[in-house]
Formats: sequence, structure tokens, C-alpha cells
Amino acid sequence: MSSTGSLRSIRIVLADDQAMIRAGLRMVVESEPGMEVVGEAADGAEAVAVATRVRPDVVLMDISMPRMDGLTAARRLLDSPNPPKIIMLTTFDTDENLYAALRAGTSGFLLKVSPPEQLVEAVRVVAAGDGLLDPAVTTRVIASFAGRHEPVRPPQLSELTPRELEVLRMLARGLTNAEIAKELFVGEATVKTHVARVLMKLGLRDRAQAVVFAYESGVVTPGTGLG
Repeated sequence: MSSTGSLRSIRIVLADDQAMIRAGLRMVVESEPGMEVVGEAADGAEAVAVATRVRPDVVLMDISMPRMDGLTAARRLLDSPNPPKIIMLTTFDTDENLYAALRAGTSGFLLKVSPPEQLVEAVRVVAAGDGLLDPAVTTRVIASFAGRHEPVRPPQLSELTPRELEVLRMLARGLTNAEIAKELFVGEATVKTHVARVLMKLGLRDRAQAVVFAYESGVVTPGTGLG
């Protein structure tokens, strides 16, 4: 397949300590046009080494692995230049580690019992970068943990224009670029520019981190979606 333009395959690394899980993930990924598995790892340390070597677009990372857990591995990869998008694989969606992973800059998480089509969609969403992975579940987890502490409004919030602040609030609701464009009556390209500026000004890696920031800073509050 061509490596240029829209025909370029999404390159994926699978990291899970269970060989059967990796085999199942590989089967799902490789049955989907436009996706390819370029590496596998059985623990966090191996995941870092493999991903550093093959430079994937997306890493499917088990949160619980021996030698180095998935959260530590994710942080190491995200601290590297041009890091991949990372989707955490987990058995439960209420784990406090998931909140820590989202704060660190992972793109979201996926339950291991999720159907194949949900896995495929998750990979496409994070690779495109224009939507939040499983918005309802992600925002629920973030609101649950962020709501335990008093919000702190960091100084960089003052750098946002009123429109960018509005976009941040919409990101916190889990809206895609297309949905934000519809609400603001602008084009998706304009929204993409706004989102990029919000992330840049706030020093954030991903939309999921933007949601965490919005709740922790009090821009939005649990239960209302507004600050």
C-alpha cells in the first residue's frame, strides 16, 4: 500500500503480556484495510523498545504488564520526540490508573472485552486526531477523579481567546471537530486550527489531556459541563 496521502496504512504496535490477546488483536487489525501490525511486545520495557525502533502511529498498550507496567511505558514513549498515539487496554473502566494515563497524554482507553469493530474505530479515531475515544466513558472517568479536588486555574488559561475557550469547553464535552464546526457555524478546517492552538497554548498533547485540563482547571465542572 502506498505510504503517501490517504492511502498510507495506520502502523500499529501491540503490547500485552498474554500471547492470546495479542493474537486476537493482530487478527482484528490485519483484517481491516488500511491498518498493519508492525511490532509486538510482551511487557512495558519491550513495548518502549519496539515502538522506539519501528515508530508506529498507534500503540495498543495493556495497562497491567510485568517488568514495566503499561502506564510507565506510555509515559516514556510520550516523553520521546514525535510520540505515537497510545490507547490503553484494560479490564475495568473505573481504574484510577486510567485517569493517570489520560493526564499523561494517552489518547484514551479500550476495554479488552470491546467488540472488534469498536477496536477498529478506536484506532481510526486516535490516528486521525479529530475526536475523543469513547467520549461518554472517558469524560465520566475524568469527571469522577478530577471532581475530588478543588479546581486550580493555571495562568496559561488567560492566553486563550474567548473562541478558543469555547472550543476547549466543547472538547471537554467530547465533541468531534465536525460537531464543534456545526455548533459554531464554521468549517472543520477552522475548528482544527482552533484545537491546535488550544493544545499548543496550554502545552497539551491530545484531546483527552485537554478534557482533563478543562475539569482540573474548573473551565468545566462535573455534572454540568460548564465552568
